Amino acid sequence: MIKVSTEINSKEFSIEVGRVAKQANGSVLVSQGDTVVLVTAVTSGEVREGIDFLPLVVDYQEMFYAAGRIPGGYFRREIGRPSEKEVLTSRFIDRPLRPRFPEGYRYDTQIIATVLSVDPEIDPDVLAITGASAALHISDIPFDGPIAGIRIGRVDGEYILNPTKGQLMESDLNIIVAGTSDAIVMVEGGVAVLPERDVLEAIFEAHKGLKPLLALQEELREKIGKPKMDIPEIPRDDELISKVHELAHEEMDQVIRIPGKMERNEAKKKLRARVIEDLSVAYPGREREIAGYLKDLEKELMRNLITKEKKRIDGRSFTEVRPIWCSVGELPRTHGSAIFTRGETQVMAVATLGSTQDEQRIESPGGEFFKHFMVHYNFPPYCVGEVRPLRGPARRDIGHGALAERALSAVVPPPEDFLYTIRIVSEVLESNGSSSMATVCGGTLAMMDAGIPIRDMVAGVAMGLIKEEDEVIILTDILGDEDHLGDMDFKVAGTEEGVTALQMDIKIPELSKDILERALNQARDARLHILAKMREVLDKPRAKLSDYAPKITTMNINPEKIRDLIGPGGKNIKQIISECDVKIDVEDSGLVKIFSPNKEAADKAIDMISDLTKEAKVGEVYLGKVKRITDFGAFVEILPGTDGLVHISELDTKRVHNVRDILKEGDEVMVKVIDIDQMGRIKLSRKALL
Repeated sequence: MIKVSTEINSKEFSIEVGRVAKQANGSVLVSQGDTVVLVTAVTSGEVREGIDFLPLVVDYQEMFYAAGRIPGGYFRREIGRPSEKEVLTSRFIDRPLRPRFPEGYRYDTQIIATVLSVDPEIDPDVLAITGASAALHISDIPFDGPIAGIRIGRVDGEYILNPTKGQLMESDLNIIVAGTSDAIVMVEGGVAVLPERDVLEAIFEAHKGLKPLLALQEELREKIGKPKMDIPEIPRDDELISKVHELAHEEMDQVIRIPGKMERNEAKKKLRARVIEDLSVAYPGREREIAGYLKDLEKELMRNLITKEKKRIDGRSFTEVRPIWCSVGELPRTHGSAIFTRGETQVMAVATLGSTQDEQRIESPGGEFFKHFMVHYNFPPYCVGEVRPLRGPARRDIGHGALAERALSAVVPPPEDFLYTIRIVSEVLESNGSSSMATVCGGTLAMMDAGIPIRDMVAGVAMGLIKEEDEVIILTDILGDEDHLGDMDFKVAGTEEGVTALQMDIKIPELSKDILERALNQARDARLHILAKMREVLDKPRAKLSDYAPKITTMNINPEKIRDLIGPGGKNIKQIISECDVKIDVEDSGLVKIFSPNKEAADKAIDMISDLTKEAKVGEVYLGKVKRITDFGAFVEILPGTDGLVHISELDTKRVHNVRDILKEGDEVMVKVIDIDQMGRIKLSRKALL
């Protein structure tokens, strides 16, 4: 067993090898505090024939036993549909690793990160990123590593690496950075509306902070690293490449200049079919190889168009945003709606308001928590002209929704100021580049259309990069092809004042601080332009909520009366909900929130609640019902669940010898409250009203 360690945020960060999971190609235990993550890397060792991609699978799983908890649900098991946190963390691990495998590596490879122990203050996600790299680095799997992942926060101006959850509560940023010793390869996080310079400084502070984690992996590699397996190089047939260029170069150069995505794709499809048909006789069975050479040619010509001719596919300048149009109030019965269109990317965003009962309940090893703001992103096949079955959100959909949610949450009013639960759904209607950032723009407009008092407007844009030798070109508002064939996908969202969220993936070995600063500043210029276009449609939240949004009414009752409101087995409150068509939330403080479709329903519910929770007052007169007769008086219910005693001396103006001469069980009688003692006992009088 070998263990190496360093210190991060005053806690030991360690990587241990050689004690568990030894049949995997590589396995490590990564620990910080009481959080422990097992990460394994396994390859099939056999080439999967007939594919032209890396068959890498990354699975991150949080086990409830890690926190001494038993999962809910019928089966009481974790294995099944992964949680949103597990999906997002799997993506965090996958994105920086995938570009580090050699070209032509076609072996089935799986990385599994299993959370074995959870320290409530230390999130395992960034430990899993470093652990995945370490497991690959010491294994025989070919991997150009190491990389490491680290989270950075900032409290009172001081940067903190891998901050605790308590520190994150006070932090004005929460960013995950993955990188090598020379370069940043991934950035993901949310920011509390900070200027670009602060974001840039935080990213590079994190990069400095992850270097000790790289040193630990290099130390392990030196001590127990296995020789890397030989991967046969993909043979390149220069003669066939020459034939492909001869047949396709001139036409492909024209095809990549077609501005419209669908027209361009159709032209590429026809060109590919013609070239494959022409060459299939001389080169039978090599259709996939020919298609690959055509893709290489397309990439080369597209990059030459940008770097040498200084032109883009659709004719825009490098800093130009595609034409924008947007509208609000498109859907008559929803609470808020908007369409946001930028070029050939279009989303319809819909805002829905609900009660606190509509909050999302999330069960995790760290415990239960509730979300009052949600963004859900849907990417149906028709938005890119495809046919495929609908099977729920993919990992990409969940990731894009989470990015938009981070971007917008910075301006959403806190639940104590705005009692509604808020859900935004983004339906991507067309896609050609950065539908996640269009979701941010559409989500902002939909919330404003719904009358949600957001603190500011948020917009987002995706930036690209083409780097050839020393020439660096940054592209604003990239198309899908510029994303696929370029060197960077950098999404930045924010307000006019600063950044609220960002996501970056890099395909080149090195990204300097100067390049990243240029990209951030260019993104800010684009963001301000987009915000100005959005303001032309709606520049502030509507003054009132939609007529179809639930109405919220609040009232306070004595906390001791809560059980009277609820009733035995919830009988009373269920009756109110059923009769009035409302939702009711009752807090321990006695605050009652009533969510109703209209004022009439709310008023009816208030009357019913008041009847159940009224308290007797001295001097008040009530029509009560006799519940029980004793020798010394009668017990009369004056309010639901509230009884008082009419003493025999208070039954009549003349002397009464037998209580039953005046009252019997079930009689209704007018009585007056003449006293309530310190123990809450109520004294009633019939005589006082005669």
